[in-house]
Amino acid sequence: MAELTQLAGVADQSAPSEPAPKQIHVTPKAVERIRSAFAREGVKGGLRLGVLGGGCSGLSYQFKFAADPRPKDYIFEFDDVKVFVDPKSMLFLDGMTLDWQDSLMQSGFVFHNPHATKSCGCGTSFSA
Repeated sequence: MAELTQLAGVADQSAPSEPAPKQIHVTPKAVERIRSAFAREGVKGGLRLGVLGGGCSGLSYQFKFAADPRPKDYIFEFDDVKVFVDPKSMLFLDGMTLDWQDSLMQSGFVFHNPHATKSCGCGTSFSA
């Protein structure tokens, strides 16, 4: 019996593994805020999330309206809200959660990014 288990383990190790699919997450509160911004601005399309060089920690989050995705974009859908991410930005955003926070001090989008090793006080800049 031990030989069968060991052989099965060896077979599993030699099998090629598929890379995990790229993912971002958007909370229901953030989806609602994006949806209301689209309606207020009369925007059709999606929200483009990206990363740019610069900011006090080295990289800055970027988000803006986009009518259509680009040919190589990753496209995510949360209810009726589409989010577009370019492949280069996806390197830094894979596994990230976009949330909306209301507090006494501020209200706005919050990025929970597993790739951020350091971030600035305003939360819009990070280093990886």
